[in-house]
Amino acid sequence: MNETQAAGAATLDTFPKLLAENARRRPGRPATREKDLGIWQTWTWGQVAEEVRALACGLAVLGLRPGDKIAIIGDNRPRLYWTMAAAQALGAVPVPLYQDSAAKEMAFVLDHAEVRFAMVEDQEQVDKLLGIQANDLRIEQIIYDNDRGLRHYDRDFLQSFEDVQAKGREHDRANPGFYEAGVANGKGDDTAIILYTSGTTGQPKGVVLNFDNLVRTARNSIDFDSLNENEDVLAYLPMAWVGDHLFSYGQSYVAGFCVSCPESSDTVLSDLRELGPTYFFAPPRIFENILTTVMIRMEDAGWIKRKMFQYFMAVAKRHGIRILDGKSVSIGGRLLYGLGGLLIYGPLLNTLGFSRLRVAYTAGEAIGPDIFDFYRALGVNLKQLYGSTEACVSITAQPDGEVLPDTVGRPSPEVEIKITEAGEVMFRSPGVFVEYYKNPEETANTKTEDGWVHTGDAGLFSENGHLKIIDRAKDVGKLTGGTLFAPKYIENKLKFFPEIKEAVAFGHDRDFCAVFLNIDLEAVGNWAERHHIAYASYQELAANPQIRQILKSHIEAVNRDLASDPNLAGSQIHRFLVLHKELDPDDGELTRNRKLRRNVVSEKYETLIDALYSDAERAHVETEVTFEDGRKGSIAADIDIVTAETFPGAEPLERAS
Repeated sequence: MNETQAAGAATLDTFPKLLAENARRRPGRPATREKDLGIWQTWTWGQVAEEVRALACGLAVLGLRPGDKIAIIGDNRPRLYWTMAAAQALGAVPVPLYQDSAAKEMAFVLDHAEVRFAMVEDQEQVDKLLGIQANDLRIEQIIYDNDRGLRHYDRDFLQSFEDVQAKGREHDRANPGFYEAGVANGKGDDTAIILYTSGTTGQPKGVVLNFDNLVRTARNSIDFDSLNENEDVLAYLPMAWVGDHLFSYGQSYVAGFCVSCPESSDTVLSDLRELGPTYFFAPPRIFENILTTVMIRMEDAGWIKRKMFQYFMAVAKRHGIRILDGKSVSIGGRLLYGLGGLLIYGPLLNTLGFSRLRVAYTAGEAIGPDIFDFYRALGVNLKQLYGSTEACVSITAQPDGEVLPDTVGRPSPEVEIKITEAGEVMFRSPGVFVEYYKNPEETANTKTEDGWVHTGDAGLFSENGHLKIIDRAKDVGKLTGGTLFAPKYIENKLKFFPEIKEAVAFGHDRDFCAVFLNIDLEAVGNWAERHHIAYASYQELAANPQIRQILKSHIEAVNRDLASDPNLAGSQIHRFLVLHKELDPDDGELTRNRKLRRNVVSEKYETLIDALYSDAERAHVETEVTFEDGRKGSIAADIDIVTAETFPGAEPLERAS
């Protein structure tokens, strides 16, 4: 970046300023798309700037002032993203919430953040807030995007998006220069947003990020991957998650590219195929779900197509990743891979919507190496990054040509990393969060006075300078025999198999490793239908002996793989069971972004864990569950416990000498 560019970047230090610059430089280029009633609607940067201006002025009429908090709740919608920019133009602070949160979970965040205003998507979210408002929370105004079902709600504090903009346009005409003054007053060190953590170990914490954190991180990541205004991105991940905020909002405003919102959460995969993004981000579970869909389709295909798929995937495994990384491959290998591209890889990528994909990232938790290699073998430039909300996402990323399945890359631009004597990863960067909102004690525990942040992750640097994350530091343990026990590593290897949706591994201070499994209802249900096995529920399928044998074979395949690793051979899985219900955020077993709450699961299913480490072949369990309408119930089951075969392993490295 030359001096002129640097000076220009310094003045564009907030997102409202960047929006104004995009409207000036590229007024006719698409900025936002949304699929509505089967048709893609498009807004240019010039149009978005006008929408945000009207909304900001309207929010000012309603009383939104600098420093006020406005909750944003709903699926990915252009108007909800515009609300962020409108609030920031007034000096207010957006606080996105997970749209599928129960009212009780929302109440904590709304109260803790002292939220006065809320922008919501639809009637469902309005009803949640009306129920919460009875508890004397501070919410004074609720604005809604979709008016379906709300036309007869007679409340003074309920406003439609259109009505707020109409008020704003009148205010704008009567007060020329009001909006521009608000935008100009914004500074890089102003609070841009408060994002609440998923709360894997307790109540969520409000992570305060300023514009400098987000804008500098966005610029650095754009330069790292040579992103530009021509990118197409699909915004489908929760707006409350820092990854979506950086990729679907921050980078878009900095680079000037277009962000598209799917019609609904149910149409994401079909909308992805139609859009064909050039730049894509997804947590591992999304790539796992897509792989499961592919494998199900292959099982339903004729035997010729299945054989072709198996043959050319073996070719891709041998040559695809080397070709993607620009390494030498024999002429015969390249020709064979090219033929596979015509017959298998190309049509498959087109079906998935990945034909135009230039770069893709996965983060949030570790991805299984087998899943990672599957996509890269197809020619997808899938890379891993490592980050956190407290870092504005970016701590490390994998440069092109240096993509390895067992590392998370080198430090991102302007990021410093060190490993403590205890093996914990710490970082310092421009993205380091300001504080935990109203929680100085936890802020001091996490961030040192000189800006280093504790991640809570155990890691090490490999010889090539790449960071390798072993697991959460608090989760890494040892078996009684001294073998390293890394539960997430084992769980990810299990989730490569399409029949396994979730896995929970146990073993710290135990004699051996044992696991809980959740079956993938779609994959296993498809298998049951093809084998003419009738079932009425998840519980019936989970208890089927034939399915347990399939899972047993998968576990033994993982055990063979673990046996080849000198440090992990002793952590092979000895016993397992299939849970009688799916782990669910509504039951507190997963976070809203589907991270495992390990402590909750361990306490809730203590009886089953004890049974795994006994001689019992069956265990009884009764579990409270939450239904979709909020009612409570219980499920009881007798669960079979299965012993898996283990294999001789290499001696641990420290003994090999």
